[in-house]
Amino acid sequence: MISYLEFEKPVAAIDAKIAELRAAAGEDGDVDISRELARLERKSAELLAQAYSSLTPWQKTQVARHPARPHFRDYVAHMFSDFMPLGGDRLYGDDLAIMGGLATLDGRRVMLIGHEKGHDTESRIRHNFGMGKPEGYRKAIRLMEMADRFGLPVVTLVDTSGAFPGIEAEERGQAEAIARSTEACLALGVPMVAAIVGEGGSGGAVALASAERVLMFEHAVYSVISPEGCASILWRTAEKAPQAAEAMKMTAQDLLDLGVIDRIVPEPMGGAHRDPEGACAALAAALGEELDALARRDGASLRRTREERFLAIGEGLAR
Repeated sequence: MISYLEFEKPVAAIDAKIAELRAAAGEDGDVDISRELARLERKSAELLAQAYSSLTPWQKTQVARHPARPHFRDYVAHMFSDFMPLGGDRLYGDDLAIMGGLATLDGRRVMLIGHEKGHDTESRIRHNFGMGKPEGYRKAIRLMEMADRFGLPVVTLVDTSGAFPGIEAEERGQAEAIARSTEACLALGVPMVAAIVGEGGSGGAVALASAERVLMFEHAVYSVISPEGCASILWRTAEKAPQAAEAMKMTAQDLLDLGVIDRIVPEPMGGAHRDPEGACAALAAALGEELDALARRDGASLRRTREERFLAIGEGLAR
């Protein structure tokens, strides 16, 4: 069953009528409802297309956070084969908010790392809602260094509201772990492609997205702070989150214009949560193209590309 967002209420009303009509037809098989059903389905598709053709930054934030949106485990299931999870940071423990391991993408052997938010209450608590702790980022560093030693390209799937802000994370060196993870990305001698697949929040996202190629789903968001957090600081109320989202330029379209990301990956109509397999297919194709384009580059060239792209971001913002 689809969970409708606030701006999708007109679509929800039509879909409810379609469901009622089908239920009534099932009770009385003599009534021909095909024409009326087709009309309502066309109307639903038109309303959905209309709504998604002009989403505001705040509405895109809601889509990026949709509970049914694909997460790390879904991408592993639909896009990768031979996934071998690797856990632990060899210093403190394992963090299930950040997962990773060896995997194969259409015949390409890669090191896959990403955030996992979970799908229900139990799994979301187990994965800490995708908010990584220091041991998670140190695990990512370990896996990136392993990939570098064995000449494997690194693919990261970013989907987090931010790194875990709890006191225990701070006691274990959260800021240092995030900084070291960012440093590890920039120092890699193998290709690295990052994809913002949902929320890209703050340093918790940058620590896995400092790649030479950064992709972003059409309705994903990427920012230094959540709209609610920004509004709470500037206006002292989270109710101004829609205005904050507009000002922060956090959508894929804005970030492509600013040079923060390199490519937008289209989503199925109505968002990735309506057709996870279609979204995964589009992302797999885009990742494959980027990895093939980077395959012949040497380590020095890759590191120079990362340095240049991040310096260019600052120049673009200055203009």
